[in-house]
Amino acid sequence: MINDTIKILVVDDEEGILDVTEGYFQRKGYEVYTAGNGVEALEILNRVKIGCIFTDINMPIMDGLELAERVRQIESTLPVVVMTGYPSLENSIQTLKNGVVDYLIKPVNLEQMELTLKRILRERELFVENLILKEEVERQERLRELNTELVDKIEEVNTLNRVMEDFSSTDSSYGIFNKVVDLGVEELKADKVFFHIYSEEEASLVLVAKSSSDYENEDIAKRFGKDISDRAKAYILDSLKSDENPFLMSKSGEKNHLDEPVNSFMVVPLKIREKVFGIASAFIFQDGRAFSEKDIYYMNFITQKAASAIENIALYENIYENLFSTLFAFVTALEVRDLYTRKHSTRVAQYSQMIAAEMGCTEEELAVINFAGSLHDIGKIGIRDDILLKPGRLTDEEYEKIKEHPVIGAEIISKMGLWDREMKIIRHHHERYDGRGYPDGLKGDQIPKLSRILSVADCYDAMASDRSYREKMEKSIVLDIIRENSGTQFDPEVVDAFLRISDQELPDDF
Repeated sequence: MINDTIKILVVDDEEGILDVTEGYFQRKGYEVYTAGNGVEALEILNRVKIGCIFTDINMPIMDGLELAERVRQIESTLPVVVMTGYPSLENSIQTLKNGVVDYLIKPVNLEQMELTLKRILRERELFVENLILKEEVERQERLRELNTELVDKIEEVNTLNRVMEDFSSTDSSYGIFNKVVDLGVEELKADKVFFHIYSEEEASLVLVAKSSSDYENEDIAKRFGKDISDRAKAYILDSLKSDENPFLMSKSGEKNHLDEPVNSFMVVPLKIREKVFGIASAFIFQDGRAFSEKDIYYMNFITQKAASAIENIALYENIYENLFSTLFAFVTALEVRDLYTRKHSTRVAQYSQMIAAEMGCTEEELAVINFAGSLHDIGKIGIRDDILLKPGRLTDEEYEKIKEHPVIGAEIISKMGLWDREMKIIRHHHERYDGRGYPDGLKGDQIPKLSRILSVADCYDAMASDRSYREKMEKSIVLDIIRENSGTQFDPEVVDAFLRISDQELPDDF
């Protein structure tokens, strides 16, 4: 067959894929037909003698597997190649039953697709020439080969998916380092795996994770654990500059430089923006076992995904810190305007944490309320100075303006797009337990629990601090007021927790 006589049929419900594939193969001299589903494909097969079919699996009306079965019944020698973005063992087995000759995983490289086509057409020619004598034998052999290839491909895809899922669920740098080590043991079946931070400037390595069960955090500060000698360290560094493997036993059986004979060894750099950040090293000590090319491929993939995860975490932490610093700068600017409320937000955050801890809140809730407490009055930056700093009693109109600050603060936090819970806590920290608060008149359990805690802490500090319109109140009087308003302004459970800790030394001065 030559290109200008070969007719191929591409079946896919995505027009973009059809257009790109049709254009590519037409430029290569093939005659291309396209269909959006299996029914349209069968109509074309009734009119045109097709040489090869490429089909997606998931399509409306008639999917790729049913199409392949229909084609096999009509013309058993017509090759069908399945393309899918969601490989699974079940689909793979089903394609074998339907006589599919190959299996490509999307996104499909067009050059690879053409190579597959040429290979399949050559195989078909031989197959047709020897059909009478060899049909059953070749068919069974091809199915066995295809089955092996498909199982290998699916195993590889599943391994890569597991690696990606593992790193996507890891939220710390040291968690990533340990994940590299764990995956090295699980996927490569290595006897021992290490991960070191690499300093190009000092030409040195620092051990941060290893597969040994006795690994402890203090090892992070040490240069190499007891498991690796200084000579091994030198060889690992040399491996960065050479493809040679200095750890393998020589053909004569000479002992290498390690105390424990190493049958196979690999070292793979973890690069961030083309610079070596760390080194993953893996060892096999057992005779008769050695790392394969696929193992090296897997370890390279693991370090690549680890590098991406480290970059993402660093980027997120940098963005988080910058936003947090900016917001605190706003609070500082606000408190500078008012001498009497200076460090009010810091005290409220600490009071809130003490109450929350007494109520048995989780570590996450303690962190959330610390953030919300520190920024609960950030909305006052939108209130005019003549109202905010007024020494005397506010008018009704001025008080309504002051009451806008929780909403303003929540809107500022919402623009950051990171702290939904904190935004709600700030918005509702002036709600009352009896429903007569603001801005939304929530009552009881409608008010977020951490807002109810923040409300008590905020009111305590406001009464126990000097203000422009009055001096601070005695602590005993403040506690009586909070106790008297339990069940009306304040959540009784929060008040009880606050009173239990009220004898503790509170951070009054900062």
